[in-house]
Amino acid sequence: MKKALKNSRGEGYIDVIIIVLCAMMVLALAVRVLPVYIAKQTIDTFATELIREAEIAGRVGTETTQREQYLVEKTGIQPDVTWSDSGKIQLNQEVSVEVTYDVDIGLFGDFASFPITLRAEATGKSEVYWK
Repeated sequence: MKKALKNSRGEGYIDVIIIVLCAMMVLALAVRVLPVYIAKQTIDTFATELIREAEIAGRVGTETTQREQYLVEKTGIQPDVTWSDSGKIQLNQEVSVEVTYDVDIGLFGDFASFPITLRAEATGKSEVYWK
């Protein structure tokens, strides 16, 4: 009886299965969460590019709209863009932009999925003097 209770030949298989299962769950979590970090970096760059266009043009108008459309085509995302001002911006006057984008995060598709709103802000000063 003692010999039968001390026998642990199959014990290693269960440990390996549990370790592999845990590793796969961590990998699945990483696959669903890492794209959110990439999207955050993308909208940060989106906001920076838009504010730089407004600084160079000295206004929020056709130039910034064209740049926004170009960035939408390049990145493949359609964020909401909100400007603090519109029209001509005088030399050294501040302007800011806020870019928001909704991303769903979850491991099992629609089950246990919840939306996250990513937000990026950028501020700059006009480099154009308007007479």
